[in-house]
Amino acid sequence: MADLAEALRSYWTDRGPAWVEHRDRLDAMLAPVGEAAIARLHPDPGEHVLDVGCGTGTTSLELARLVGPSGRVAGVDVSAPMLDEALRRAAEAGLDNISFAVGDAGVHQFEPRHFDAAFSRMGIMFFAEPVAGFTNIRRALRPGGRLTFVCWRTPEENSWVTEPGQALAEVLGPPEPVDPDAPGPFSLASADRISLILTSAGLVDIDITPHDLPVSIGGGATEDLVRYYIDLLPGAVIPENADIHVIDRIKAALGAMVEHHRTPDGITMGAAFWLISARA
Repeated sequence: MADLAEALRSYWTDRGPAWVEHRDRLDAMLAPVGEAAIARLHPDPGEHVLDVGCGTGTTSLELARLVGPSGRVAGVDVSAPMLDEALRRAAEAGLDNISFAVGDAGVHQFEPRHFDAAFSRMGIMFFAEPVAGFTNIRRALRPGGRLTFVCWRTPEENSWVTEPGQALAEVLGPPEPVDPDAPGPFSLASADRISLILTSAGLVDIDITPHDLPVSIGGGATEDLVRYYIDLLPGAVIPENADIHVIDRIKAALGAMVEHHRTPDGITMGAAFWLISARA
């Protein structure tokens, strides 16, 4: 598991600059479900909140505004490049009730019973050992402290990811099967698995609610949208030694997929989430 954790840290550090570059498009895509999750958490002024997998800090900044100057927000993420961007944005916003730390929230040594609440927008599906990871979060919460997070449901319910995958398969052939429970975007796709993990971690009052809504990939030129997808695809999807002709075919297939979904308001595709809440 140590090797897996190190591989995940390396991946997110290496890919961090691409996520920083595409931050605005990603934030626009995830804004509606992030807002729904924050509304469910309902942070109050003066509370101390942990933001797990905070990335470039968008949710951390919003949480810091909601808890106000008497509250505190701590963001943690394994990607140093993304946290550099988060720090820059917090300073630019003049928010001094927020801090960031590079680390894996599943093993990070938080002060015990410190936080009133913990939150995550798509940043909590990557623990190498999920039960241990959520146990670590629970220990960081005060007794009765709240946990709210949002994660993807199955790939089949998320056309924003399956359709690009199908476009790639037209060129590269079907991908190798993967372990659905391995750390990754869809590792918490099963409500039964979520419930078992959270219960095993000692959390109670678990509520798992499905949430469906279209997501906007944004507008712009087709080549910009194709680059967005290519930059954020897992590194193993497109072979490093792929020749220019293969890359051109991939771009053409992704471009056709993008244009199929173009509307006057940009590219809109289906998405499915879980909104989860629990208590320590």
